[in-house]
Amino acid sequence: MKIKKLSIHRYSPLARGSILYPGILLVILGIALFTLNGCEGKVKPSVTSLEVGQDVPSQESWNATITFTDSGRVTGILRAGHILVYATKKITLLDSMITVDFYDDNMQHTSVLTARRGMVNDATQDLEARESVVVISDSGSTLRTESLFWTNRTQKIHTPEYVEITTPKEQIQGHGFESDRSLKNRTIYKVTGQAKPDGK
Repeated sequence: MKIKKLSIHRYSPLARGSILYPGILLVILGIALFTLNGCEGKVKPSVTSLEVGQDVPSQESWNATITFTDSGRVTGILRAGHILVYATKKITLLDSMITVDFYDDNMQHTSVLTARRGMVNDATQDLEARESVVVISDSGSTLRTESLFWTNRTQKIHTPEYVEITTPKEQIQGHGFESDRSLKNRTIYKVTGQAKPDGK
C-alpha cells in the first residue's frame, strides 16, 4: 500500500499582506494626518491675540533720562538703563537700575534714590520704585525699603511697606512711611524698632 504525502498549508499572515497591510497603513496615515491638523490648529494664533499689538511700546530707549517738573521748576531727574514708553496708557516702565536725583524749590540737590526697576505715570509724573530701594539724603539719612512712591503734586515720598531708616543719631524700623524728598520731615506710622547706631 502506498502512503500519499499530505501537503499541509499553514496559515500565515504574510499570505494576506497584500490585502491587509495597505488597509492598516491607510488607517495609520489617516490618524497621523488628523493629529497633525489638530496640532496645527493649536499652534495657529487666534484672532484676538493680534490685539496684543496695542500693548507694544511706542518708544524704547537705553540709558534714558526723564525730568520731573512742578510749575516750571525741576524737582527730579531720573536716569534708567532701559525704558519702555506706552503712550496710549501714559506710563513708562523702567528697568536695568534707576537713579533719581531730587531737588528742592531752590534747585538745590536734596537726595538720591536708587532701585532696580520702576514705573512713571506720564500724566501726573508720579513715580513708583521697586526692589532694593534706597534713598540717601544730603543730610546723611538713609532709607531702605522694597517699594517707594513719589507723588509729584505733594512732593512727598511714601510707602506702606517695611522701612529701615538710619540717621547719624538713630536707627528706626517700621511699617508705613511718608517724608519730604530731603528725609528731614518724616513720619513712620508703625515703629517696630529703634536703636542708636553702633558705637554711639
